[in-house]
Amino acid sequence: MITVRDLSKSYRTVQALKGVSFDIGANEIVGLLGPNGAGKTTVIKTLTGYLQPGGGRVTVDGLDVLSHRKEIQTRIGYLPENTPLYPELSVQDYLKMMADLRQVPPDRRDAAISEAVYATGLTDQLTRPIGQLSKGYRQRVGLAQAILAKPKLLILDEPTIGLDPTQVVAMRDLIRRLADHTTILFSTHILSEVEALCDRVIILISGEIRADARLSDLATTHNAILVLQSEIPDLEREIRNLPHIREVEAIDQGGSYPTFRILGENGDDICPAIFELAQQRSWPLRELKRDTQTLETIFNRLATTA
Repeated sequence: MITVRDLSKSYRTVQALKGVSFDIGANEIVGLLGPNGAGKTTVIKTLTGYLQPGGGRVTVDGLDVLSHRKEIQTRIGYLPENTPLYPELSVQDYLKMMADLRQVPPDRRDAAISEAVYATGLTDQLTRPIGQLSKGYRQRVGLAQAILAKPKLLILDEPTIGLDPTQVVAMRDLIRRLADHTTILFSTHILSEVEALCDRVIILISGEIRADARLSDLATTHNAILVLQSEIPDLEREIRNLPHIREVEAIDQGGSYPTFRILGENGDDICPAIFELAQQRSWPLRELKRDTQTLETIFNRLATTA
């Protein structure tokens, strides 16, 4: 659905994007994660045709953004961070106007509006002026206009910003339902949003992609955690003698069971070899598992690495 190759963009002396490349397949839900100023909005504006790239190539649904901008925009639903709404219009009148602008066929317009209203939970707000709605309902109106034409690609830029916890949960549920038939690119700087909604994340820092992987793959490490019932002499030396072991670190658990983090050299699971050694030596094994890391740990490490 999306192909980005060597995308670059500069604003005078500031290089916002530095050779960004990634692919997003049909019906994926992908989080574009990064701190403020990382270049997320620049990527989104380029994908939607609102911004011309300084270099590189971008295609959406097989069409080049530069040469097929209007055609691509008919296939995209876009919820910007600050949705341009008309406060004096009722929800119904605004959606009718947007349906006309999105060139929804007249014989499909009423049905399209009804479907969008139902999907976003706006049924009881149709006659109210947008200016009288809460922040959460205004976000829903913005999302309703984005899905009116049943786009192949839905791009959401910070869709939960400013929402209260109840509204955030409702927005997450709605995005999950939409992902059943739409490709979704979800831009945010909130880690919990990516963990709650996305199977895959692209981490953008200082205009560069630092990670692009499924969350499950990012969370899994080459390391293992070993917990014993009691202390074992020479344990660290014996484990270091195993193949593909880089280091053994004792973890201070505040006086509880002896715990070690064992660092592996490659992508192989080192737990079977450790378990076999523990059996041979009759170690009082309490727990052995592959080590994992949180998205927060990964993000902080990438953000502080030059």
